Amino acid sequence: MTSSAFETTKPDNVSYLDRLARTDLGRSYKRRMLEELDVRAGQTVLDVGCGPGTDLESLAERVTPAGAVIGVDRDERMVDAARERTADFAAVDVRLGDVHDLPLAAGTVDRARTDRVLQHVDDPLQALIQIHRVLRPGGRLVMGEPDWDTLAIDHPDSRLSSAYTRHVTDKVIRNARIGRQLARLATEAGFFVPTVIPVTPVFRDVQAADKVLGLERTTQRAVAADYLTAEEARRWLDHLARGPFLAAVTFYIIVAES
Repeated sequence: MTSSAFETTKPDNVSYLDRLARTDLGRSYKRRMLEELDVRAGQTVLDVGCGPGTDLESLAERVTPAGAVIGVDRDERMVDAARERTADFAAVDVRLGDVHDLPLAAGTVDRARTDRVLQHVDDPLQALIQIHRVLRPGGRLVMGEPDWDTLAIDHPDSRLSSAYTRHVTDKVIRNARIGRQLARLATEAGFFVPTVIPVTPVFRDVQAADKVLGLERTTQRAVAADYLTAEEARRWLDHLARGPFLAAVTFYIIVAES
């Protein structure tokens, strides 16, 4: 089932997040999210699920030393990495905490962002209620999340593509359809949602796609979960490796105001 086109070893979480941020896709959508966040000097900005601090430096530059950037993550390793990376930025404060119970007082934040976090949390609505609680009236939240149900990978046997996507939405991602749900959930949490921006990256290079999607590893899990047979998985991966390759998935950027 293996091919030199695919990674066989899963990268650690820090390496994966750093690598995605360096891709053209990562730089593009992060830049758009930052534009929509409209950060001003002197503001307090919250990065919910900040990971290893990938975006904290750019936020700190926007708020200037007169403002503050607070990163929150529940993973101690991520918090340690973020603190180390931002040690030279006095405006940055990285805290260990859970998005369902944010370690901040009510009404203390001007801007907040989440980047591919809510697809993994236990209760996205509760997370949004917490973010709404800590935002000041008139504050802004910008979220970016994929809708994995839109994942489309071309293959001569469309049944295999459908089975692969179904496995991703059923078993791999906890809140796989969060992208399409964000506007509704944010409204339920008390936000006004003025802007929904769909972004649909198209992958034409299988190795570039594999670095984001983990195609072979996910296929192996689909076989173990009986979404694909071993023979179907072989045919699926053989064709993807030979090409021509095309895959796409819709990513939503949601702007919400408190």
